[in-house]
Amino acid sequence: ESLHSSIGLLGISAGSLLLAVHFYSLPRAAPVIPSTALGVLLLILSSLLAYAGIRRSLRNASLFSSLCLTISVFWCGYGVVFILGGQGVLIDAGDFRNALVPGLVTFALALLIIAVVGFLCREVILAMIAAAVSLASAHEVAMRYSTAFGSSAVACNYMIVCLVGGYFALGRILCFLTKEKTALPGTDMAKKKTHEQIQSISGSMNPFAVTGLILNMLYASVFGCRLLGVTGKLFIGQVPWLWAAGIYQIGICILSYRAMDVLMATFFGFTSILKFAGGYCLLYPIWQQEEPSFPTPFLVVFSILFVVLALFLTLKSPVDGLYLLFYVAYCIALACRPKGFFEGGPQGMDVAIFVASALMAVIHLYNVKASAKIPTGKGAVKALLARRSFLKLREGADLHAPYLGYSKYADAEVLGYACSVLASFAITMTGDPQAPLATVVIPWVVVAGGILKLLGGSVAFARGKTLESSAFILYAVMWIIWGLTRYGGLYGTTRSFHAAVGIIAFMLFNGFIVFCTLFLNIAWFFYSFAFLLIAVSFLLDAIHALPAGYDIAATLIFGLVSFYCFLSALFNSIFEGSCLPMGRPIVQLSGVGGGMSKCLHLPARKASSVKRIADILKNGGTCGIPTDTVYVLVAACNRPDAVEKAHHSKRQAQDRPMSLWISSLKQLEPAKHLFTPLLWDFMEAAWPSPISLVVPRGEWVDFLGMKDSAKYVGTPQSIAIRIPDCSVTTHLIDLVGPIVVTSANPTGEADTTHHNQVYAKLGDKVDAVLCDGPSPENIASTVVDCTKMDSGNIGFFRVGIIPKSQVLQILEQVQKK
Repeated sequence: ESLHSSIGLLGISAGSLLLAVHFYSLPRAAPVIPSTALGVLLLILSSLLAYAGIRRSLRNASLFSSLCLTISVFWCGYGVVFILGGQGVLIDAGDFRNALVPGLVTFALALLIIAVVGFLCREVILAMIAAAVSLASAHEVAMRYSTAFGSSAVACNYMIVCLVGGYFALGRILCFLTKEKTALPGTDMAKKKTHEQIQSISGSMNPFAVTGLILNMLYASVFGCRLLGVTGKLFIGQVPWLWAAGIYQIGICILSYRAMDVLMATFFGFTSILKFAGGYCLLYPIWQQEEPSFPTPFLVVFSILFVVLALFLTLKSPVDGLYLLFYVAYCIALACRPKGFFEGGPQGMDVAIFVASALMAVIHLYNVKASAKIPTGKGAVKALLARRSFLKLREGADLHAPYLGYSKYADAEVLGYACSVLASFAITMTGDPQAPLATVVIPWVVVAGGILKLLGGSVAFARGKTLESSAFILYAVMWIIWGLTRYGGLYGTTRSFHAAVGIIAFMLFNGFIVFCTLFLNIAWFFYSFAFLLIAVSFLLDAIHALPAGYDIAATLIFGLVSFYCFLSALFNSIFEGSCLPMGRPIVQLSGVGGGMSKCLHLPARKASSVKRIADILKNGGTCGIPTDTVYVLVAACNRPDAVEKAHHSKRQAQDRPMSLWISSLKQLEPAKHLFTPLLWDFMEAAWPSPISLVVPRGEWVDFLGMKDSAKYVGTPQSIAIRIPDCSVTTHLIDLVGPIVVTSANPTGEADTTHHNQVYAKLGDKVDAVLCDGPSPENIASTVVDCTKMDSGNIGFFRVGIIPKSQVLQILEQVQKK
């Protein structure tokens, strides 16, 4: 049991104590805690709660993480509103009420949902805390509208939270420190462990979706409250709620990738764009009097992307797919009334989204926590598709098969391509040069094309997609810089030369990416080449030589290519086979693109993976495995066919023969009498370590069962032998027996220091790779010549990670013995 739950409960207790003191002292002329100080403290505590919730939820799908993340975003927006009040931005009580109420209404309902589910699932303590904070929020809403409701009721609820949370946090810490020997009444965790472990295994739902849906409620509440007359106006005081929701939504997007949920992660990425755009629209009146305008082509394209995502999500969960249709209608409403963030249809859709999000939050939270599930239609769609031979859902081990090696994240390319579509169509509206901020383009370009594309590039890098991640990150930087300069009022005649120089530099980098994509696939080549056309339009615009219609044409080409890639990535993440293929490399070179193969990848941290690799080796396969130095290619000694296969897969040069590895000297015990006592003692003293000993070839080789394939191991006079200092490798050799080893790279190339490199160089020639990330060392083993040891001399074929002095010291100790 970790202490993250205790940290979260203490954070909730501390924040509740602050708010209790604030509301008890509210009738006084001077508050005990100034508004600015209270806001800063709430922001600090919200970050602490976010940390506790995320760390805890990575262990299991607990109700606790939903509570922590919900209160964290609540106090984040709440704290910024208090800071605005303390700094004089919110002048009168009406402004303060209009700023606070949308958030308070949302979290009163959201925490009530958590409380109800908590009581149903017997999480009484968390349910009590959620219910008390919910009541406090509801009381505060009543207090803001009527003086008959005093602030003492709010403070009383927060005191309950403080006392309950503090008691159980201290009880858990005491239980942890005393190793469960001492526990305060009601805080014993031993009884709950088995139940929590079962809950963490059951179901494949995304536990972070609940918080994402609550954030959607928060966004809809700001505009829905205005339509229903709950708040009097929309203004800067409500921006903290919108932007806090947007920032947390990006975090939920990343955590959804961590939960291997590509579709919901993409959806949360989309909704974060809307939240940032909504906040921008409320800030807009500060520098312009008229209402902002929206690029209609962008909203039409956004609605199409939502429709496509809804269709694919329906195949997984029909209820979630129907929920996305509300956002389709919302984008259409915005497109019909480009200035409608402030009135009319879009706000009506916000009310509908608020209600739908609350219902979806109940379904997701209950299904994640409870053993009995609320039906969402998933089984019916799965059964329907099972009858179709041409469309088969990806399931099981291959559901999130990484492109190169093992990753903790699902593929984020769907969101990356979608952001390219959004950013490209957003710039089709040029805007007024005299009032560059009049068009709402900055959030679409900077957030969609920039921030979310950086996210996609980072995830792609974590999955080993080096070229794709480099392209995404380069394009993200380009969109951010161009969006801020061209549409943020920083772009003028004096900066045209500097902008042109920067764009040319980007074009050179992109030219290199275009060249590299020749070796990747056709779709990526067109994708990168189409962005080159966009960069050319940026350059021509910077030097005021843009031909009429060129920028629209370049935008359409890039948008359509990106849309195809978006559809292809969606199909590949949902269905088996390539319904919309990305194509083969335009230029095919030997040794390039090895990672494209279906080579089996297995995480080294799992014992089941090592056993599976052992079975492959026993059956005559060859595998790439990690060691105490670099990655190597191995085959079982007692499978002569595998030894020969390993030799040919490397095109091994005669001066770089394969070596022999064992897990202990017991495996050579039957042939001990064939070794000299000095050599045997030296081997015993030197191993396990990254020291390879070249020993004389003799009859002992026949004990290994290599038969005719023994000619590929060592030279006619000697063989290099070693016991690696790596638990995974030695355990594998214990299961298989002695193995033959060669470096996992074509002869003449550098050593492979990551499983991704094994895929890239030998992915089409090996049967499996045991993935363990970067090598602990980037230097190969030290190779010692022991063929003349009886005369007291040793030599060195290669000095690697172990220096000469250390080897000589070992020899000296053995000779003294």
